[in-house]
Amino acid sequence: MFQTAKSQIVQAIAPIAGGSQRTGAYISLKNVVKCTIVCNLAMATTDTCAITIEQSTAVAGTGHTAITQTVPIWSNLDCSTSNISTARTAAVSYTTDAVAKNKIVIFEVIPDHLDAGYDVINVIMGASNASNTYTANYICDMRYSGADVIAD
Repeated sequence: MFQTAKSQIVQAIAPIAGGSQRTGAYISLKNVVKCTIVCNLAMATTDTCAITIEQSTAVAGTGHTAITQTVPIWSNLDCSTSNISTARTAAVSYTTDAVAKNKIVIFEVIPDHLDAGYDVINVIMGASNASNTYTANYICDMRYSGADVIAD
């Protein structure tokens, strides 16, 4: 895990084939100011990928359910031609287009986006073609240096 004084990068989903749904690591937002979720997709086929954010009450995934409040989303649907991400309509999920390109999808989550009683999130990347590859990371801006996000 990379860590500076007040930021941490945590691997949510290790690089893996997209043949089935992939559930990312659960992280606590108790000491997080903002969590940026960066999803990378190498889409070798013309399939889509639905990406959702879930909330739960513990890093064990207790009571997990989809978030209900919309969050800011950006995407770059063709990383080979541009490094610019485009703001999308805020939502609780995002589905990529059906074009075989390398893509980045970014969600920005703050603790206030979670329902009362929830303080843990995880990312889910939906099933797609097994020829496609996914990975995701959490970039957490922390309230305190050295705070842990993978423990309750």
